Amino acid sequence: MKLRLTPRETKFFAMFEQMCSTLQQGAETLHELLRDHGNVAVTVQRIKDIEHQGDELTHAVIRRLNQTFITPFDREDIHKLASSIDDVLDFVNSAAERMLIYKIEAPPKAAAELSEIIVRQSKELSTAVALLESKKENVINHCVEIKRLEGEADYIARKAIGSLFEHERDPIALIKLKEIYETLETATDKAEDAANVLESVVLKSA
Repeated sequence: MKLRLTPRETKFFAMFEQMCSTLQQGAETLHELLRDHGNVAVTVQRIKDIEHQGDELTHAVIRRLNQTFITPFDREDIHKLASSIDDVLDFVNSAAERMLIYKIEAPPKAAAELSEIIVRQSKELSTAVALLESKKENVINHCVEIKRLEGEADYIARKAIGSLFEHERDPIALIKLKEIYETLETATDKAEDAANVLESVVLKSA
């Protein structure tokens, strides 16, 4: 057994858990916006504030990475995981902003369905990250579910965009809604990216 004289910095695990918790909060707030609408400006600002918190957490991870000699897993994977989680939240925020900028009065059902998938993915990410330090062998199952959900989102987005082109007669409305669908679907892609990083971490440590 090798004796490690310099301990690995394990605070990264707690930082990633905090990032995922913040992402989940943002995703749930977006789902609330697309499901119930309500006061759009107030809810969009809440999401923007959450996204700002996410940015600060990402910067904190990068700073600690630059200051840490021995990391719990590959430095490149730490950077990729932080960036991927941050990307999901960025697209959550982008979707919310488009609802406000485009003055969408009645969010389409498919948009709410896509945001629900983002919520489910963020919960899976939270669980996977919480297992990363001590139960790596259980992480893969959650990664598989995140990828399955991305496929489900892809199907919903394609179907919704196809329906837009078939039924929407206002070209401006079509462009607006298509962009919102694509932004939401991209958020699910970024969650899959995070899952891919987690899988890589687990496989490298096997």
